[in-house]
Amino acid sequence: MVWSQKKDTVVATAQDLPVRESVNAPTAVSAVSWRGLAVGIVCVAVTCVTVTFAELVVGKIQIGFLQLPPVVVGLLVIILGIQNALRRIGTRFALAPHELFTIYVLCLLASMISSRGLLEKLIPLLVVPNYDANAANNWQNLFFPWIKRWSVPWDPNGPPQQPVAERFFNGLRPGETLPWHSWMGPLLVWAVFVVLMFGVYLCLAVLLRKQWVQNERLAFPLTQLPLEMMRTDTGGSFLRNRLTWIGIALPVVVFGFNGFHQWYPSVPEITTDININQLFPTPPWNNLLFFHVYVSFAAIGFFYLLPTDLLFSLWFFYLMTHVADAISFTLGYQPEVMPMYGERMYIGYQIMGCYFVLVGYALWAARPHLWHIVGRAFSPRRTTQNDEELLSYPVALWGLVVCLLLAMAWMSMLGMAWWLALFELSVLVFVIALLMARSTSESGMLMTETCFRPVDVYRMLGDVRRLGGSNLTAMAFLDALWMRDQRGLVLTGFLDSMKLADGARVRRASLLLVFGVGIATAIFVAGTLQLILPYKIGAVQMYWYVYQGNPVWSFNDAATVLNNSRPPLPWIDRFNFLIGVVATLAIVTLRARLLWFPLHPLGYALCGSWTMMVFWFSCFVAWLCKVIILRYGGMRLFAQARSFFLGMVLGEFTMAVLWTLPSIFWRTPTPAFPWP
Repeated sequence: MVWSQKKDTVVATAQDLPVRESVNAPTAVSAVSWRGLAVGIVCVAVTCVTVTFAELVVGKIQIGFLQLPPVVVGLLVIILGIQNALRRIGTRFALAPHELFTIYVLCLLASMISSRGLLEKLIPLLVVPNYDANAANNWQNLFFPWIKRWSVPWDPNGPPQQPVAERFFNGLRPGETLPWHSWMGPLLVWAVFVVLMFGVYLCLAVLLRKQWVQNERLAFPLTQLPLEMMRTDTGGSFLRNRLTWIGIALPVVVFGFNGFHQWYPSVPEITTDININQLFPTPPWNNLLFFHVYVSFAAIGFFYLLPTDLLFSLWFFYLMTHVADAISFTLGYQPEVMPMYGERMYIGYQIMGCYFVLVGYALWAARPHLWHIVGRAFSPRRTTQNDEELLSYPVALWGLVVCLLLAMAWMSMLGMAWWLALFELSVLVFVIALLMARSTSESGMLMTETCFRPVDVYRMLGDVRRLGGSNLTAMAFLDALWMRDQRGLVLTGFLDSMKLADGARVRRASLLLVFGVGIATAIFVAGTLQLILPYKIGAVQMYWYVYQGNPVWSFNDAATVLNNSRPPLPWIDRFNFLIGVVATLAIVTLRARLLWFPLHPLGYALCGSWTMMVFWFSCFVAWLCKVIILRYGGMRLFAQARSFFLGMVLGEFTMAVLWTLPSIFWRTPTPAFPWP
């Protein structure tokens, strides 16, 4: 038994609800249609504009970086509303389920790429080293000699705050024009690396799909709400259910009051963010790191679909990190904080050990499937077999290898040693991204965040201070772009789309063109907009995290190493890594032998992440609701209540879009939503 297969029968029932037919049934259709693509491209443009203005200009509603972005759900609601109105004119105006599916997939990828999945991290990164360099941080001497001229829109041989960077942050002066010529070369070069990484994720998703969907039957909770909304052929039973509208009403009332409170302060505000740290001003509890209660109806709705043991483990392990913090400070031990993360180092290295065990165990459990893939790739006699996937297994496997090798070569051109590039990519793709995708596919995590980077793994093997300026400069760029913040992980978008294709009765092979159109359109539209707005408004007046947070932290961290201000990793953290390995092996073993064992290793793997800092309370509420419903109402009440909980998701995400739209046009204030 693999560590993910111990599930409630309740979850298996909920999981089976959306999938009535195999994708290979005669009714399976292509995702490519002129109407679906045409409407989808328009929706991609709307998505890019909405995400860019909401996250970068308004800055209070992070509407695009979740693994099921609120903007996509909101747009789907608007499309369904328009479609119902057009049906009164004639049924020919109604979009078929497979066309709604195409639009959804296009918007899903567009939202991720417009947000933290790519552009919000890439574009500021290329000018931050020049703009933020000054005499105090000595970036000019530390980094400029190692930066390749072709990789940035400014001259590394010149001074700090060159016009192309300075105007990006402070805005163009009267009569000046945007320096497109300075940006085009670097953006095209970085686009090569982006295409290679997206190729890696696409090939990996193809290789994983059958194992996770058919062999292990993971729940894929984030696909259930979109599929219910697309099922126009069933009479729209989900949206006609009274419980659905009761669920929608709850977040509509809360965020309705909170939105009008921003416009009219006399309207009462209903808090969705409680700072627990303020409630404990005395030792040892006053030494706890970030500890808040965020009330997210959407998260509660998604988590309701999960097994109770997983839900219990998610909030239990998170609270145990704070208990461990309090005990350590009581004993006089003051642990350091993980570099560039909000968790203690001893927790971070335990989680690192947990990651490696879970990934290794999952690969071991999938060995029959993996051997089949290898056999297909190396056996010429089997090349004519139909893998029933988006790409054939030989193409996916060799595509993965080729894209990884070319990405490694690109990183070497940037200044990183080939062996370090191979190490960084291997840890990122086969450990971090794989576990993050697993957390979304199995536990419905709306946010993918980790507690460590590949360089933190390297610290257990060698002294990062000996890597030199070229390696650390390249690493600073890549940490800010790919290695640290995993939100908007495109790998989960590929996996969810292929899973959703089964329920929508769409041929998976037809998704390749849809993916390509969505990615290319989103990069063009959002990339153009995210270049124009900083030069017009000034990035210093836009969302701080994107322009003055993530990229600055990355170079500050590299500068700390280059200045020899970071000592070698203490032996205690290597020991904590072993603790994580042993503890995870114990949990996996006990789950396999004892059916009543209540802990799930995924809860341990996520306990120190920003994801759980935001969603731990939602996990607790969903667990409590599910336990009560199953105890006193049984399976029947659980199935009936499912519409109520999915309605809460729909209500919260739709309100996020409705409050965003007027703020784009009139800069009106917006309420804060509980997924920062």
